Amino acid sequence: MLELNLWFFAVAGPAVLFAGISKGGFGSGAAFASASVLALVVDPGWALGVMLPLLMLIDLASLKPYWGRWHLREALLVIAGALPGVALGAALYHVASPDFLRLLIGLVSVGFVAWQISLKRGWLRIGGKPMPDGAGLLAGIAVGFTSFVSHAGGPPAAVFLLSRNLGKTGYQATSVLIFWAVNIAKFIPYAFLGMFTLETATANLVLSPFALAGAWIGVRAHRAVPERAFFALTYVLLTVTGVKLIWDGLT
Repeated sequence: MLELNLWFFAVAGPAVLFAGISKGGFGSGAAFASASVLALVVDPGWALGVMLPLLMLIDLASLKPYWGRWHLREALLVIAGALPGVALGAALYHVASPDFLRLLIGLVSVGFVAWQISLKRGWLRIGGKPMPDGAGLLAGIAVGFTSFVSHAGGPPAAVFLLSRNLGKTGYQATSVLIFWAVNIAKFIPYAFLGMFTLETATANLVLSPFALAGAWIGVRAHRAVPERAFFALTYVLLTVTGVKLIWDGLT
């Protein structure tokens, strides 16, 4: 049973605020860490159930500032792959070990950053073309599955979107659109799995201001940060989340 005590809200408030800032201004690469933080104080299943409605609220608050500025082709490719990924996550939720997938996605995330740095510094002069459409579908499957089992769909989405050379706001808007659709797709399976209760609804009500404040801060931070610094920060976040996923998968 989910215990809504002072310790829970002391941990959950900053975690949800961080998720809002990450999703509202800097893609979704690091937002999954909020569910991981909550899992330190409650059962992981409860952490997922608490976070999903809050993530959906952040998505909704972030849509208007970026409306129409997304790259629809890239978004639809990832969403098309994510829907079967969500279905796979729902089917295998009780039997699949997410640790191996965390390890795999973490290695891909860190490896991608290393690859991009090598290209920009001239250490490698091949493979600099944008990933093909098929890679977007495969990334989408990883997005759907990892998002379902741990809200960790940000890194595989970032790997594909960053390779397509989108601008700062185009990248952010596309990420917002993707996870708005993916999180809606996750809601019904989560409900059938019993992840939503009166306690999670109460937690959502109390934590909603943190989610909205984080999204507001994130949108304004996005506008203030120059494009070069934005992508540098995005790569840092992707590296940090990749390392965190590797650590979680191994430990």
